Amino acid sequence: MPVPLPGLPERVTIYEVGPRDGLQNEKAVVPAGVKAEFVTRLADAGLRTIETTSFVHPKWVPQLADAEELLGVLPRSPELRYPVLVPNERGLDRALANGVTEIAIFGSATETFARRNLNRTVDESLAMFAPVVERARAEGLWVRAYVSMAFGDPWEGGVPIEQVVSVASRMMDMGCSQLSIGDTIGVGTPGHVTALIEAFVAAGIGTDRLAVHFHDTYGQALANTLAALQAGVTVVDASAGGLGGCPYAESATGNLPTEDLVWMLDGLGVETGVDLDALVATSGWMAGHLGRPSPSRVVQALSPSPDSE
Repeated sequence: MPVPLPGLPERVTIYEVGPRDGLQNEKAVVPAGVKAEFVTRLADAGLRTIETTSFVHPKWVPQLADAEELLGVLPRSPELRYPVLVPNERGLDRALANGVTEIAIFGSATETFARRNLNRTVDESLAMFAPVVERARAEGLWVRAYVSMAFGDPWEGGVPIEQVVSVASRMMDMGCSQLSIGDTIGVGTPGHVTALIEAFVAAGIGTDRLAVHFHDTYGQALANTLAALQAGVTVVDASAGGLGGCPYAESATGNLPTEDLVWMLDGLGVETGVDLDALVATSGWMAGHLGRPSPSRVVQALSPSPDSE
């Protein structure tokens, strides 16, 4: 029985990242047909925004080398959104050639991660993104900005709030419509989340333009999500089955599992439009393809045990 808490939104939009962020770090390449079925199952479970792939060079992320093939077989519908990650202008060229209407760029709040992930300084990476966003907007595309390492960096330690806001504001000033605040290594805690969101609002980036992206390294992802919702955020990134990490940050474990998020939101009476049973079945199916159990606590709790089959 749902028991609401005061001050929460009536509805939350789940930005599903499993097919892209969830699978990108898998060493065994998942066939495009399996990825397409994964996306289709997620859509059938009620998810409406599903980040599907990235137009990154196959040398850097071999798992996503089939981006064109995957997009070519996905079912299209006006109610389904399939954003893709675009690292540079070449990636944008490929996105436009494949009929993509929504893209995301991925920046870093810290210099060390910018160099490790993008092989550029923060300033150089922002200079690379500027023409991508300008061209994308001119073509009528919706653009999201990710700012990673927003709470801590494995090489630099804690990241000052003003530093995160400064870098992210420069990305948003390019013309991005939404900012996803990333706790890439999962070190954030609720007070930090609240303070960072308040700092963004004070800088002129309202909660209607913010999303949160938490990793569960220290078991804080749901607590941090609740703090973000109480601060006014209504878009939450999550990955079906808790898939994912970051290939350039070894301490980054899985994303917030979509099932765990839906269980909490259902219990709070917050609408998501997601069928939890269908979602659990989908993550169990994908876990079978990957050959290991899902780290999601809700998937573990609701999936039938081998002895009962």
